[in-house]
This record gives sequence, structure tokens and C-alpha cells, in this order.
Amino acid sequence: MNSENSFTTIAPPMFDGTNYPVWAVRMETYLDTNDLWEAVEQVYEVPPLPDNPTLAQIKNQKRRKQRKAKARATLFAAVSSIIFIRIMTLKTAKEIWDFLKQEYKGNERIKGIQVLNLIREFEIQKMKESETIKEYFDRFLGIVNKVRLLGTDFSDSRIVQKVLVTIPKKFEATISFLENSKDL
Repeated sequence: MNSENSFTTIAPPMFDGTNYPVWAVRMETYLDTNDLWEAVEQVYEVPPLPDNPTLAQIKNQKRRKQRKAKARATLFAAVSSIIFIRIMTLKTAKEIWDFLKQEYKGNERIKGIQVLNLIREFEIQKMKESETIKEYFDRFLGIVNKVRLLGTDFSDSRIVQKVLVTIPKKFEATISFLENSKDL
């Protein structure tokens, strides 16, 4: 499969207006994988061809035009119809990306409130008796990663302490063994 056809292989991650930070990371990766991130990150004009252009110049111009169009089309395809209506008049992928970032990322005050809510949720976490360690840890790391996505530092030692304190008594022997054998 050549790189020209790989553009449509995997659908871009959908954005419905919620959880912007996660979508933005996934979308940036998707665009970068498809060699489209440059068209979003940089505003550039595709210069007209000179008189008597070489085949390489023609191919390069066509590739750069296609990259800009594909990036814009990908962003259009990656949003819900409600969001699409709001961005459909924007002419470049950069304008679309910047609009979504400004509209959905939130300002510092909102991010601060979100971080406080997530830290509160982190602090009240306890493992349920019916839960497996993996289920608990996945739920727990989901909260931690959301805090980190919002730009707040969360130390690994704090996470380990919280996990060790909040798992049920049936794991006390395992915790004691880990504490004695590892430098936690």
C-alpha cells in the first residue's frame, strides 16, 4: 500500500465537543502520521509554478496543495455536525485548529477548576472489593492522565502512595512484600 492511499485507511478520531485535550493529542498524532501536521501547524502559500516548470516543481506544488486540502478535509471529518457548522467557513486547517483550540480548550480559570475537581476525585478513590487491580489502576490512571493533560504535574510517588493506601486489606501481604523488597 503506498502512502497516497494510506490517507483514508484509518478514520480520524471524532470530536463531539467534550474532552478536547485527549482529542487534540490523538488528532495531532493522526495528522502527523498522515504527513498533514505541517499544513495545520504552519500557514504557507503554495507559490504559482514558474514558466516552464520541471516535473519535480509540478509534483511538489501538487503535493503541498493536496496536503493543505487533506488537512482541512480531515479536520472537517473529525468533528460532529454541530461543530462542523461552526467551522465550515474557515479556509485553512490552521484556522480550524486554532478555532477549536480557543473554543474548547478553555481558559486558565476553567482548567484550574477542572484540575481541582480531578484532584478531589483522585483523593476519594478507593478500590472496590469486586474490582480487579487492573480495573482499579485503569480507572485511577485515567484521572491522573486527565490532570497531566491539563498541564499539572503529578508525581509518580504520590500515585504509588495513593494506590498502596487505597487497595483492600486482602492485598496487605503483597504490599508488605513490595515495600520490603522494592524501594517504593
